[in-house]
Amino acid sequence: MLTTMSSSSSSSQPLLPPTPKLSTGASPATSLPVRTVPGSHGWPVLGPILDRLDYSWFQGPETFFRKRMEKYKSTVFRTNIPPTFPLFTGVNPNIIAVLDCKSFAHLFDMDIVEKKNVLVGDFMPSLSFTGNIRTSVYMDTSEPRHAQVKNFAMDILKRSSKVWIEELLGNLDTFWDQIEKEVSEKESSSYLFSLQGALFKFLMKSIAGADTSASPEMEESGYAMLNRWLALQLLPTVPISVAQPLPEIFLHSFAYPFFLVSGDYSKLYHFIKNQGKEVIQRGATEFGLSEEEVIHNILFVMGFNSYGGFSIFIPNLISRIGSDTTGLQEKLRKEVREKGGPSLTFDSVKQMPLVQSLVYETLRMSPPVPLQFARARKDFQLSSHDSVFEIKKGELLCGFQPLVMRDSKIFDDPETFKPDRFMGSGSKLLDYLYWSNGPQTGSPSESNKQCAAKDYVTLTACLIVAHLFTRFDSFTGSSSSITAVKSKSE
Repeated sequence: MLTTMSSSSSSSQPLLPPTPKLSTGASPATSLPVRTVPGSHGWPVLGPILDRLDYSWFQGPETFFRKRMEKYKSTVFRTNIPPTFPLFTGVNPNIIAVLDCKSFAHLFDMDIVEKKNVLVGDFMPSLSFTGNIRTSVYMDTSEPRHAQVKNFAMDILKRSSKVWIEELLGNLDTFWDQIEKEVSEKESSSYLFSLQGALFKFLMKSIAGADTSASPEMEESGYAMLNRWLALQLLPTVPISVAQPLPEIFLHSFAYPFFLVSGDYSKLYHFIKNQGKEVIQRGATEFGLSEEEVIHNILFVMGFNSYGGFSIFIPNLISRIGSDTTGLQEKLRKEVREKGGPSLTFDSVKQMPLVQSLVYETLRMSPPVPLQFARARKDFQLSSHDSVFEIKKGELLCGFQPLVMRDSKIFDDPETFKPDRFMGSGSKLLDYLYWSNGPQTGSPSESNKQCAAKDYVTLTACLIVAHLFTRFDSFTGSSSSITAVKSKSE
């Protein structure tokens, strides 16, 4: 019986097996039955096209995967995902979906899978978007350059901690000043672009050491340049539900050429080259990287991973708080003001268990990166909760995280948002929170592909929540707009 599809919890508590020890080719020490992976890729050309239409148009990603889970009575099955024919002739859409926590964990065992050029599946945007350099996210851990660039990224973050909080809180003050003004004048503030502007300035200074105040154009429009650069790389893979079939015909049928954003990217590149000299020099002298490698990797880490991820995650976090009607804001406000101390720091937010749990639960329910991929490095046996499957070398595994993170074998009442889920004994569930290309309890290193900024992301999100309740008693809002704020002084 497929319990991972249940939308409500049973009377018993969910099963919490130890973090799975993954097989590396030998038979697992388990009594689970061995099954052939169910499902199929369909007829050549036709099968991928039909799945593409379901995924991007008729069903949408979540329904697409749920219906196939139900059909095959399995959280592991074969299917196809976009992009596909007609003009993606060099892209193989065939995948094996892994949609429960146990099978999903195999995506992070670097002994049995590789991550070379599979950031967004078998499709890879043109290297022109990154200066004809394969940045670290496209590298497998077996590639010597991966260790150099990953260590450089972790070093940047470590050194940036000196200015990280100051830059974050300063830009948040400016952001909230603008929101308050707009709400007062218009009774509503559509805040996404203002948020992205604040994120761009904060990340440029913290990661690249580049002060946007030195360039009026970057100060005003840098975030928009990143938006366009990101959009053209990801548009072939992102479902668009409105105005169909036009998006499916005109937006999902071909890869986009770099020349459409080459001017934007050149400006971003040269801004970092001129303003981030200290970081560039350290990359060369301490990590053996060329100037071009340093700048293109900084732009990708900052623009794709950090800025892109925060631009999705923070609005979801604001929405969860701003739309709550259960008294969550009062609890958050009380915790923040009791434990925040005279000034907010990484250490102070570590003393706020509800704030941290809220951030983790938002990451569980709304992971900023919905899809994770890995390619089998060799033949091995993959285990789900109820079966074992033979995986062949070269097969592409794909996990859809919004469903994986609703695995009822692991999470009680998985469809319900519970801000305190990860508090107290619930902290053991962090072993299964995989938003960062690995478990929350894992540690980024040169030997894995876990997000170098994993801990910075969660602590930064906690700081954003804490800063909000040092300034306001309450607010009302969604993932796109703020409609009311009550200042602390009121």
